[in-house]
Amino acid sequence: MPEVLKAPLVVEFPFTRSLGPVQSAFLTGLRERVVLGVRASDGRVLVPPAEYDPVTAEEIRDLVEVAPTGTVTTWAWNHAPRRGQLLTTPFAWALVRLDGADTALLHALDAPGPDAVHTGMRVRIRWAEERTGAITDIACFEPHDGEPPQLTGATGEFEDPVTGIVAAARLDYTYSPGRAQTAYINALGGRRTVGERCPSCRKVYVPPRGACPTCGVATDEQVEVGPRGTVTTFCIVNIKAKNLDIEVPYVYAHIALDGAGLALHGRIGGIPYDEVRMGLRVEPVWTEGARYPDHYRPTGEPDADYDTYRELL
Repeated sequence: MPEVLKAPLVVEFPFTRSLGPVQSAFLTGLRERVVLGVRASDGRVLVPPAEYDPVTAEEIRDLVEVAPTGTVTTWAWNHAPRRGQLLTTPFAWALVRLDGADTALLHALDAPGPDAVHTGMRVRIRWAEERTGAITDIACFEPHDGEPPQLTGATGEFEDPVTGIVAAARLDYTYSPGRAQTAYINALGGRRTVGERCPSCRKVYVPPRGACPTCGVATDEQVEVGPRGTVTTFCIVNIKAKNLDIEVPYVYAHIALDGAGLALHGRIGGIPYDEVRMGLRVEPVWTEGARYPDHYRPTGEPDADYDTYRELL
């Protein structure tokens, strides 16, 4: 059996959200070294604050200042910090119930080792040197044996409040397409498209999945399909994608390759976007060194009859 492919993969995007009055006050307070919670209908003080009551679902705005000191309620040791985490040395993830709060806040706890951490230990906030109005304005928690400091009397009214945040979301992992799609990708390197046939329903899946999703049985019979195919459905793209050097508008379509029992995605080129239609017969266009078709273009054949592809819509 050929070696199964694998490669590192990174998925990342900026997540932007606006803030309501409660979250705005909370994050602006962190910038000013103040921690604010919100009082719920049952009298509990929630930190971090919620915008809606967890019992009644009503909007809540009664802001309450709590102390920057608190108690660890539970924790887990992080032996190997990952890229972008708050501390570069091993630390604990801890749930800390701040003095004056009834719920716990999850954050990093800087400690010399797991033996130095225990449930019930007293800690305090270590503030970041530069604060912008984000949860990272709390650099971490650290052990503390003293009394809670005097509160500032903050009510949630601040100058230049934070009204929105942008957080970078990122996921790093190693992706393996598995046996079936490894064979599919390797075949594309030779400008061939290979699917697998279900031994029960006889449908040919492209790309192959290693098993039939309908019958639930393994597939291993390889079948070469195409290279020509039929446009079954399509959409006209009018918004230019970042880092994609394709002028809009263009057409992205479902294409049922000849012999396949499932349509795959592909861009349509070589024809004005407003002339693409269901039933259009197309063929792949490869570029030098590419591992997959750059786009599909019309073959010049008559359009396929609807009955020949209606089951593939």
